[in-house]
Amino acid sequence: MRGKTRVGLLASSLVLVASTCFVAAPEIAGAGQTPLNLDNEQGLLWPCAFTPFNSFDAMFSVGTIYETLDFVNALQNAKVTPWLATANTWSNGNKTLTFTIRSGVKWTDGKPLTAADVAYTFNLLKKNPALDLNAVWTVLSSVTQSGADKVVFNFSKSAVPYFYYVAGQVPIVPEHIWSKIKNPVTDPIAKPVGTGGYELASCTPQNIKWTANPHYWQPNMPTVKTLNMPAFLSNDTANQYLAQGQSAYGAQFIPNIKSFFVAKKAGNGYWFPPVANVSLFPNLKSGPTADVAVRQAISYGIDRAAISKIGEYGYEPPASQTGVVAPTFKSWSSSSAAASAGSSYDPSKAKAVLKADGYKMGSNGFFSKNGKELSLTVVTNGGYSDWVASMQVMSQQLAKVGIKVTVNGAAASNFTTDVLTGKFQLAYDVETGGPSPFYEMRQWLYSKNSAAIGQPAASNWERFSSPAVDALLNQYGSTTSSATQHSIIDQLQSVMVKQLPVIPVLEEVDWFQFNSKEYSGFPSASNPYAQPGLYNTPDWGVVVLHLKPIK
Repeated sequence: MRGKTRVGLLASSLVLVASTCFVAAPEIAGAGQTPLNLDNEQGLLWPCAFTPFNSFDAMFSVGTIYETLDFVNALQNAKVTPWLATANTWSNGNKTLTFTIRSGVKWTDGKPLTAADVAYTFNLLKKNPALDLNAVWTVLSSVTQSGADKVVFNFSKSAVPYFYYVAGQVPIVPEHIWSKIKNPVTDPIAKPVGTGGYELASCTPQNIKWTANPHYWQPNMPTVKTLNMPAFLSNDTANQYLAQGQSAYGAQFIPNIKSFFVAKKAGNGYWFPPVANVSLFPNLKSGPTADVAVRQAISYGIDRAAISKIGEYGYEPPASQTGVVAPTFKSWSSSSAAASAGSSYDPSKAKAVLKADGYKMGSNGFFSKNGKELSLTVVTNGGYSDWVASMQVMSQQLAKVGIKVTVNGAAASNFTTDVLTGKFQLAYDVETGGPSPFYEMRQWLYSKNSAAIGQPAASNWERFSSPAVDALLNQYGSTTSSATQHSIIDQLQSVMVKQLPVIPVLEEVDWFQFNSKEYSGFPSASNPYAQPGLYNTPDWGVVVLHLKPIK
C-alpha cells in the first residue's frame, strides 16, 4: 500500500472500476522460473496507461521501462550511480551541467538511444509544463545536444541541489515515438518503449505483467524474468495475498505484522525506513483552514503519538510540526523552531488559540464564529485502512477541543482528483521528499509547483504562496554551502511552525515486506541501496534488477 507518486499531473485515465479484488495465480515464466508477484495495493484497478510524466502512471514504468540519466539514492545522502549517462561535469560557476550519454543502449523497439533523445525529453517538458512534475524549468534556461554524446544543461543560476531532479527524477523518452504523440499531456501510453530492464508484456485492470528486456544494456540483468502486479482494492485482500505466500515482495501497511506476516513463513521480513511525512494539507484559499489560528488549533489538538499507536501500530513515528523527519534528517532539525512549536499536543492551547481568534464554544461542545460552526471534512484514501483509522482517531481528538471533523474515506480516484485540484478542506496525504528536507519542503511550499483551485497541482496541494519562501527555496538551489543550506532549512522550519501551511502528522515510512528465502538482493538497513517501496520511482526498478531467485 501507498501512493507516494501522486505529486504531479492528474491521470485522466485514473478510474476505479467496480470489481472484486483480483489475485494473480502464479504462472511459469520460462526456463522453470516462477514469476515474482508484486503486492502493491493502491485502492483501485490499473488504468493501463504508462505515461512516465503522469505521477500515478509513472509507478508502472519509471525505473522498469523508462530510465533516468543517473540513479540518485535518497537513503544514502544522494549517492549517484550512473545510468543512461556515464559521466557529468559542472562548470561555469555551477550553472552548466554536461552529461555524457551512454553508448550502446537501445530502445526496446531496437533503435539506439542518442543524446538527441535526452535533449528532446527535457525540451518536451519545457513545451508542456504539465509534464514538468518537479518544475525543473523554473531553474533551467536551456538544454541542448553537444556533439554525438553530450547534453548541456544551462541554469539561470548555480543549481547543484537540482541535480537530484534533473539527473534522477526525469525519465528519458524516445524522440521518434514521442514526437508523434498528438497530445503528450493527455494521451495515454498503452505500449511504452523504453531502455529499461523490463518491457510491458500485458496489462488488464486486474494485473500488469512485465518481462525481461532481452537486449538490456546492463549485462546479465535482470535475473528475474517475469513480474506480475495484481490490483487490490483494499489493504485486507493485499495483506492476505502476502500472508498466504503468494508474493515475496510487498509494500503496504500490515496490522500486527510479526504474527500476521513474519511468523507465517520462513524468510518473511520487513523494513520500514522513514523518508517523508504523512500530513494534513489544509485548504489555504478558502474556508476556516485559511485562518492560521484554526490551523494552529488543529496542530495542538492532535495527539500524534496516539495516532501512531492506534492508526499505524507504532510503525510510523509521530511527526514534528517543523517538517523535518528524524532520525533520517536529524542533523537538519532546528532547536529554535522546535522550541517555538512547543508541545506537539496541547488541548488547552488549541482552545485558547480559537478563543483568541473570536471563536466561542457552543452548548454542543463545538466552537462557532459569526454563527457558523467550526466543522471540517478531511478526505483520505478509503483503500488505505490505516489512513482511515488514523483520521478517525484524529477526528475524535479534535472533537475534544471543539473542532468537528468528518472523515471522508473516498475512492482512490476521487481522492486523487480532489487532492490535486485543491477541492478539499483538509486532505491527508504524502509527498515524496528526497535526499534532504529541502525536497519535501520545496514540494510543500514552492508556489510554482502549485496551480489554481480546480487545476491539478504538481505538489503544494494546499496552494501556499510566499515570495519570501520562494526566494529561500531558490537560494538553497543556488548554493553549495552546507552552512547556508542549513540556515535556509532553519528558516523554512520557522515558517512551518508559525504559518502551518502543512500539518505533518506522522513520519511516513517506506512500507516494505519481503521473503529472503525466495529471493536474495533486497535492500536493507545495512545496505540501503534504494528506497524499497513499490511506489517509489525509479527505485523499485533498481530493486528488481538486484534480485535473484533462490532455487
